Amino acid sequence: QVQLVESGGGLVQPGGSLRLSCAASGRIFSIGAMAWYRQVPGKQRELVAATTSGGSTSYADSVKGRFTSSRDNAKNTVYLQMNSLKPEDTAVYYCNVDVIIAPPRHENYWGQGTQVTVSS
Repeated sequence: QVQLVESGGGLVQPGGSLRLSCAASGRIFSIGAMAWYRQVPGKQRELVAATTSGGSTSYADSVKGRFTSSRDNAKNTVYLQMNSLKPEDTAVYYCNVDVIIAPPRHENYWGQGTQVTVSS
């Protein structure tokens, strides 16, 4: 069984920074494609950043230049560094990871979500 555990959310003032983590544990060979989403109550889940298995990352226009997605393969952990945060970044953030169990078998998992609140 594979689990994704997110951490790092919280309350931050506008202009501040947070780093979200998403750690995969269990029977894992490696991590493949990954993505970060966010959701505000009453709205659809929005894609924030997506990284292909080849390492190419794309970002939503609303976060370009402020957010950076990265990974530590040795720790099976993915990160979302969020800088220059704005009130409109307030949402529950979810990681989504393709976990390679044993090549070529892979499974897709979601983190439990972590609340990010940007407010003065």
